[in-house]
Amino acid sequence: MRSLLLLIPLLLGLVLVGPAPASSSGPPRLLGLAISNGGHPFAGDTRELATVSPNGDGLRDHAFVHFRLDRPGTVEMQVVATDEVRRPARLIWQTRRRLSAGPHRIEWTPRRDIPARTYLLRFLVRGKRGGLRVYGFEPPQAHRLTSGLVVRILGVEASLPRRSYPQGGPAPILISTDAPVVHIQVFAYAGGGVRDPNTKAVAVTPSVRLGWRSHRNAPHIVEVGRSGTWPSGLYFLRVVTSYGRIAYAPLILRPRTLGEHRVAVVLPTNTWQAYNFRDGDGDGWGDSWYIGGASRAIDLRRPYVEPGLPYRFRDWSSAISSWLKQTGKAVDYLSDDDLNAVKTGDDLRAAYKLVVFAGHEEYVTGHMYDVVQRYRDLGGNLMFLSANNFFWKVARQDQQIRRIQMWRRLGRPEAALVGAQWVAGNTGESEKPYVVEGASGVEGWVFQGTGLVNGSMFGHSGVEIDQRAASSPPGTVVLARIPQAVGARDAEMTFYQSSSGAQVFDAGTLDFPASIGLPGVAQIVDNVWDMLSR
Repeated sequence: MRSLLLLIPLLLGLVLVGPAPASSSGPPRLLGLAISNGGHPFAGDTRELATVSPNGDGLRDHAFVHFRLDRPGTVEMQVVATDEVRRPARLIWQTRRRLSAGPHRIEWTPRRDIPARTYLLRFLVRGKRGGLRVYGFEPPQAHRLTSGLVVRILGVEASLPRRSYPQGGPAPILISTDAPVVHIQVFAYAGGGVRDPNTKAVAVTPSVRLGWRSHRNAPHIVEVGRSGTWPSGLYFLRVVTSYGRIAYAPLILRPRTLGEHRVAVVLPTNTWQAYNFRDGDGDGWGDSWYIGGASRAIDLRRPYVEPGLPYRFRDWSSAISSWLKQTGKAVDYLSDDDLNAVKTGDDLRAAYKLVVFAGHEEYVTGHMYDVVQRYRDLGGNLMFLSANNFFWKVARQDQQIRRIQMWRRLGRPEAALVGAQWVAGNTGESEKPYVVEGASGVEGWVFQGTGLVNGSMFGHSGVEIDQRAASSPPGTVVLARIPQAVGARDAEMTFYQSSSGAQVFDAGTLDFPASIGLPGVAQIVDNVWDMLSR
């Protein structure tokens, strides 16, 4: 019901009508509504969905809408980019035609620089004597397509069937484009060299040119060579087309065996996909729990929306990955898949002194929660460098995750593990600095070398915040606070030591990794890292 109510602002000024009356005075109907790209279907195209690649090469440059009117009227066609249901769709293009009864065709030629994604086509049909019929204005619904039409703008997409691969193994990459040529290259957070502008990573292979003319009508798999000498880390397969479109496929190279280093860094691959707004089912809306409730499960294999990076990757993931390389931290990189594959917390504790959750670790399976909690209870140390961690329980089935319930409603509040838990969020419109309040206490070592004292300010908040709760472990202390970070709610940076000797740090804000380059922040992280990894 909430999704439907949130759609109402999109329909202001429209009069929705039921079935057309027998009288010719009613609003016209669109009959046989269909779309094509001129006879060059891409894999997955239907009568309701057409793939268009507006690059001027004469192949799939246009979208052609076909329909019949059962009586004369005015047809307005709108091309919109959808977002979350609560936000108005963004108008991209529109046209209005006075048409007679009978068959008609409307052509849309997207501009060349239009972002690659799906666009919803909506129709407003008015009769000569009043009345209005609309198509394509309903909210997303599970297993139901829009009453309008959809255009998929194809630039280039790249995806991997898995989130991580072992050192030494090849990685198959699935590429979708109708460009005649693509260039593939691998990037990583390595030493010197020219940095990729979107990831800030450095090329570790030369660019390889591949002819693509024989693969222009469907996705095609290319196997990227072996990586026997590359260390565990975060890599990117970058694909650039002859028309300048770019796609990335993030790849985590995991260690051959757990415990090659005494610190593991877990990247939040489940959360990355939960915030991926790519429209895979072709209904004109992104397939995400954050769109409008229609998506029940998340496919972990999906390519990310253009340019192929997780949501706010440069803020929440690339900054910490660059810092790890710059400071020479020797770590094992793990995906959520890899953590979920660890048999027991005993195995995790035997392998690692410290496990660092580098980003927004919101979605975890029951097994992941059990393993990490057992690891903590055996004395394993934890660092949470973001906020809103271990918030949702998800169930994993093959390559999909399904959201079950908030952990706190299942009797396992996340503050009991993390030290603090989510209390509020916004859109980042009023970020404020932390204020130190733990510099003179037992945990004053956290601020050593920073020049910060109680009352000093550093860093900034962002989007979502954590606070202690009744379930926080005894002795959980606040290292720093952001007063009224979101409304009247404070954000709290916390630390506790459990009865097992485990030490747990929680940054308390979602944007903390993005501020690691600000004065004092990197030193704080370094201090905590050094203490917890001893």
